[in-house]
Amino acid sequence: MSAPSQHPLLLLREIEQRSKTHAFELPQQLDVRTTWDGLGFRLGNMQVVAAVDEVKEILPLPRITAVFGAQRWVKGVANIRGTLLPVMDLQDFARGAAALPGRRSRILVVRYKGISAGLMVDEVLGLKHFYEEEFGAELGEVDPAYARYLRGAYRQEGETWPVFSMAALVDSPEFMQVAAA
Repeated sequence: MSAPSQHPLLLLREIEQRSKTHAFELPQQLDVRTTWDGLGFRLGNMQVVAAVDEVKEILPLPRITAVFGAQRWVKGVANIRGTLLPVMDLQDFARGAAALPGRRSRILVVRYKGISAGLMVDEVLGLKHFYEEEFGAELGEVDPAYARYLRGAYRQEGETWPVFSMAALVDSPEFMQVAAA
C-alpha cells in the first residue's frame, strides 16, 4: 500500500486500479422467455388445456343430487363445503353424449361473472407450462363439438394442446339454458 502522505487523488486512482484488477465479471444477460400456464384435461379422446386462472378448484367426483326439470347434461348439484355447486357433464353438453364417469374423472370448478359451475371431465392431466412462442391459431385435429370454445393451441414436444376457454363456455347462451324445454 502507498504511504499515507500520498496525494488523495493518486490514492483513489490506485484503489480504483486494484478494484478493477480483482473484480468479478458481471453475470451474462440471459434471454427471458415468457410462459403461459394451463391445466391439462381430457374430454373423451381429446386433450385440451385451460388457463390456470379460469379453473378455481379440482375436485374428485362428489355425491350429486339430481335436479328435476334440468337439461340432461346438468347432472345436479353437489354440496361442496356448505355451498351448492351445479355440476355439468361437459361432454354431454357439447356432444350430446354423456360421459361415463370413471376413477379418473374430476370436477373442474369455474367461477366467472358471478357464475359458479362444476364441469365433469374424464381426467385431469396436470399443470402444463408453455412458452408464448409455442402458441398458434392452428388447432390441429379437434372434435368439432368443442371448436367454438377453443382459442388457439400450444405445440410442445410433438403434441398439440388446444386452449379451452372457460369464459367462452360460460358466455354461451346454450350453457346458461339449464332448464329443460
